Amino acid sequence: MPKVKTKSGAKKRFTLTGSGKVKRKHAYKSHILTKKSTKRKRNLTQAGLVSSADMNRVQQMLNI
Repeated sequence: MPKVKTKSGAKKRFTLTGSGKVKRKHAYKSHILTKKSTKRKRNLTQAGLVSSADMNRVQQMLNI
């Protein structure tokens, strides 16, 4: 059997924590930052965790 490849887009966007949860970055932090408040941009900088509703899809893309 050939090896199963991970989705390269998911590989770049998600990382695993030590306990096996999946970390993600917030959206809306890449461009048009002048109209966004400083507080909003600062809160978007912090990483979050993938929700349980999306966990199955993300794990399939990462082949976990």
